[in-house]
Amino acid sequence: MPRVLLLHTGGTLGMAGGRPSALRPAAFFKTLKARVPELFQLADIELQLFSNLDSSEMQPELWQRMATHLHQQLPQFDGAVVTHGTDTLAYTASALSLMLRNPPCPVVLTGSQRPLGEVRSDARLNLIDAVLSALEGPREVTICFDSHLYRGNRARKVKVAEYDAFDSPNCPVLGTLGVDATFEPGLRSKGPFRLFEKLDSRVLLLKVYPGLDPALPLQLLPHVRGLILEAYGAGNFPIDPELGRSFMPLFTQAKERGVPVVVVSQAHRNGVDLSLYESGAAALAQGVMGGADMTPSAALVKLMQGLAYHPRSPEALARFIQTPVAGELTVGRPTVEPPARGRRGSTRRTKAE
Repeated sequence: MPRVLLLHTGGTLGMAGGRPSALRPAAFFKTLKARVPELFQLADIELQLFSNLDSSEMQPELWQRMATHLHQQLPQFDGAVVTHGTDTLAYTASALSLMLRNPPCPVVLTGSQRPLGEVRSDARLNLIDAVLSALEGPREVTICFDSHLYRGNRARKVKVAEYDAFDSPNCPVLGTLGVDATFEPGLRSKGPFRLFEKLDSRVLLLKVYPGLDPALPLQLLPHVRGLILEAYGAGNFPIDPELGRSFMPLFTQAKERGVPVVVVSQAHRNGVDLSLYESGAAALAQGVMGGADMTPSAALVKLMQGLAYHPRSPEALARFIQTPVAGELTVGRPTVEPPARGRRGSTRRTKAE
């Protein structure tokens, strides 16, 4: 049988309790074998415990440990499944996609909206679909949820109380697991399997909103190494000095201090084009970088990694940020709507069929 690594990190899937008491981490492996015994008919699954945390506790230091562990383990397996809480799942998937370059097998992250031990849990099907995706899906880091497979660094959590909790607004789904399991080819390998585990987490993610006083982030500039700005639309923000909330002093001082600024959009579809409006063009003149259609979570992790590997070269950092590494951004102006979520690619029957 093919070998699949199942690495448990925590999250709702492995929790116990619930209304009226609070959910809490619980023993996962015993529940897994009792509730999903057919999972072990699909593959020779090796269970490994990485952590047992609520995903709100996930931090960059844990991403580094996780990526290092997976880098050591993946060559021994035909696929890997990482169980994870949904709240920070997109952040972890983005991190692993950038840290594990050209993985030798699929790495599939999954979780659930309800614990595995509950009768109406979505965890059982998510786990089965994730293992099938680890056996037959593309060799990249993905998220499997509600019978769909998403590129890990393109996904967003969009719902709290429904099973279709994730979406990939700017990238077509990589797999649909219905009566048939169908998968897209995914990313092409660009070299050997390599680990890039270094991160500089001194990055601030700032959302623009009406009423935000730029003096507040100005005070934080001496304490950060990089800034991600979630702007309006195609990359807009206030620049009128007469209204008293212009972002230009922030960009000017960031440039003087050598703090790189990356702009992404608050809009879920399409992306940033700083050349389109006056405010974006003014920011470009101060060295601000457009993040194209990267999600805020992908842009955050990519800037952390860029600062760690290009600490003294603004030019190399800019090239890194604006060049796709693991399919996390669209080259050129990202204005084309992706195919519908239910789109199917070339059909490949799974081994279970």
